[in-house]
Amino acid sequence: MEYVRKLMDRVSVEGVKIELLNTAYGNGNTFLAKLDPRTLFAWYLYFGIAPWFIHDVVLLIGLFLFMTVTTIMSRVSPLIIFILCLGLLSQAGYLLVVSWIFGGGWDTILPLLVLTTKLSVISMASITVFCSMDPEKLSDGLLSIGVPKQVSFGIAYGYRMLPSLLEEYHHIFLSFRLRGVAPKRHGILYWRSIAYFLKIAVLSFYPLILSIAKRTRTTVEALEAKGFSYAYQSPEVKKNKLSYMKFTIRDGLFITVSALYVCLLYLFAASYTF
Repeated sequence: MEYVRKLMDRVSVEGVKIELLNTAYGNGNTFLAKLDPRTLFAWYLYFGIAPWFIHDVVLLIGLFLFMTVTTIMSRVSPLIIFILCLGLLSQAGYLLVVSWIFGGGWDTILPLLVLTTKLSVISMASITVFCSMDPEKLSDGLLSIGVPKQVSFGIAYGYRMLPSLLEEYHHIFLSFRLRGVAPKRHGILYWRSIAYFLKIAVLSFYPLILSIAKRTRTTVEALEAKGFSYAYQSPEVKKNKLSYMKFTIRDGLFITVSALYVCLLYLFAASYTF
């Protein structure tokens, strides 16, 4: 019972908010978090795209194992891992059921498993990279590789605002429940209660949208009053903002080990056919 209670605490809105904050700001002491953002982007350029063009099962399994190690190194939140596993299992399960209904055999199941492995590798690579950078570092990294300033700032701002918006949505949802009338009978398989909560969940988005518009306008006015547009158009300001970013031995070691592992993996796959 104690384990169930702790699990429910994590599933609560406050627990989700804490997990989001830990994902955004709680991984600053890991090895990957100390790398230059441009190094992580270059690393992700291969591991986030190459699996789509790889059909060798041995290569995919090797990449999957490597991504598992990097995901563990980045200390990803259990909530993120749970969402990833839930998405992959639901998609794979749906495809397997459809293939079974239409008479598919092993020849059909194997390509589906290969596709799931590809999605797993790409998803874990994305988690490894973006969970290893706090919003400010991610924004600066995108700015340094030429991403428009509005996009880089928008990503950082979204990271910062997401926990607050989640909490505000929860308050709006509770206010609807407080002022509404719940069904007196649950119905078969609780369909009345489920429909009631789904209706409240949809209605809660409308006040939230208005609140987001108000927050955005206030933020824009505050930034413009402090010279935001001029600062982002000034090369000197951009240079000073990104002056802390530099490549170190740690970056070279990470890229070298990753490249060496991939080369050895290709050699092993060439000598072993699944």
